[in-house]
Amino acid sequence: MVVSCWENNIGLITNNHQLKTKNTIKMKTWVTDRISNVKPAEFFSLVDKNRAYITPTFPNTTSQCNSLVNTTAFLIRAANNEQRGENYYFYLRDVSSNRLIGYICVKNIILNIMKAELAYFIDADYQNKGIITQAVSQVVTYCFDALGFNKLYICTHPENIGSQRVAVKNGFTKEGILKEEFKNANGGLEDVVYFGLLRSEYNNQSI
Repeated sequence: MVVSCWENNIGLITNNHQLKTKNTIKMKTWVTDRISNVKPAEFFSLVDKNRAYITPTFPNTTSQCNSLVNTTAFLIRAANNEQRGENYYFYLRDVSSNRLIGYICVKNIILNIMKAELAYFIDADYQNKGIITQAVSQVVTYCFDALGFNKLYICTHPENIGSQRVAVKNGFTKEGILKEEFKNANGGLEDVVYFGLLRSEYNNQSI
């Protein structure tokens, strides 16, 4: 299963907001971190290790993080974007090793209708463990409860069943297929499957 586009009963602390997961997991295996604590070398290592499998869905990230120097510049731009409220970034760490194992970005924010896209990937060694599903759940909570969004959406490749499962498990509904919506690493245009979740739907699920 390819997953790209957070196990412990812990909360996610972001920007002084305490967020609780909906599910209770028995053992702590990962935690979330923010961009101010992420070093360029460790993010470059995460991207480079998974470059072959994430390039189809994260072509801009992989192309801009093709060296340590460029990764440093990439993170500086990202930190500035977050400071301006243009994007928000979440990083997953393995508790035992402290190394980065995943990444979630809140992007394409449209403030006048309070809508944003979620994109994510996890290290290939950590797939099929439920981590990214839990991580997305925490970010969804943050987006609705702390940032006040009205709608979140996830776009996946039609064949990326793993990412589609993450969306569905988090309450997103398939709204359709957008034709030739995404430019891949080779410059070609690809269809994407569009999943959406409204704040009202999220609130109903939380009852």
